[in-house]
Amino acid sequence: LLRASMIVNMDSVTEIFLKLLFLLCVHRQHMAVTGNKYNCDDQLVSALPQSSFSSSSELSSSHSPGFARLNRREGAGGWSPLVSNKYQWLQIDLGERTEITAVATQGGYGSSDWVTSYLLMFSDSGQNWKQYRQEESIWAFSGNTNADSVVYYKLQHSIKARFLRFVPLDWNPNGRIGMRIEAYGCTYRSEVVGFDGKSCLIYTLNKKLINTLKDVISLKFKTMQSDGILLHREGQNGDHITMELTKGKLSLLINLGDTKTHPPNAQINITLGSLLDDQHWHSVLIEHFNNQVNFTVDKHTHHFHAKGEFSYLDLDYELSFGGIPVPGKSGTLSRRNFHGCFENIYYNGVNIIDLARRH
Repeated sequence: LLRASMIVNMDSVTEIFLKLLFLLCVHRQHMAVTGNKYNCDDQLVSALPQSSFSSSSELSSSHSPGFARLNRREGAGGWSPLVSNKYQWLQIDLGERTEITAVATQGGYGSSDWVTSYLLMFSDSGQNWKQYRQEESIWAFSGNTNADSVVYYKLQHSIKARFLRFVPLDWNPNGRIGMRIEAYGCTYRSEVVGFDGKSCLIYTLNKKLINTLKDVISLKFKTMQSDGILLHREGQNGDHITMELTKGKLSLLINLGDTKTHPPNAQINITLGSLLDDQHWHSVLIEHFNNQVNFTVDKHTHHFHAKGEFSYLDLDYELSFGGIPVPGKSGTLSRRNFHGCFENIYYNGVNIIDLARRH
């Protein structure tokens, strides 16, 4: 835990002057080595120890989940559960949060046991699971038609998780469930900061280097709390931009506070997502180009044109993550600060958490 106020001066005019103020605490979690995004297809399962495999049940010790590696023939030649039904699963612990880009399956070696369709689930904790989705629906993967051919599937959207779980849906009617599997990907770069509901992180910008016509903010968050302020930026005349979690939904509020200068309909409040307090990671992207704003939560984007003189929002040079730095600073906001984790916060390409870590 870091309990300090920190100011970092950078002499080069080509770099951004920044000030990182930790009002109460900032907690830095594990940071993995960055993966090669252009070659993220390493085999992830083949070298794992036996202890990394688990299952709902096993037919015998020679059908245990540790024998479920692709193209291997040890034991009975793969995993098979005690009973073949839709309540069985095969699970892999990758050891750390990993980017998974593809999966592959086989049946049990030289047998009549293979899976013809299955679901893929993933988790960071091994307890709270999420199902892989594609085209806005839960995706059932097509499996095998014999015991030994490999069926490879490139994921449309990569998964970032530590645990993978294969859930058989259908299998050879003349045999039983049998699986050998592989997953492909690379180590995932993860820089995480935790907030306790009373803290926030402030990033102060160099006034000379700010382009008010273009802003890009991206981050991921995870929480069990249904309410909390993720981002806030305020000006002297009541103008402010706030991103807030309310009842498990994420709202982006853009308010041009001076009604004498701006029309009343200049206030914008866009809400996206639901049940975002499920302790899974959710991605957020805000892109502001002139009056065009793109607000994306996970894979859902709302495009809109801001009314009024949005390009000339009277905003100060502090961007606050996780809450409002001074309680009651904004008269319209009296909600709680964020309680949970942020991952990989970027503002116009600047890695905010990395700056906090290094400085």
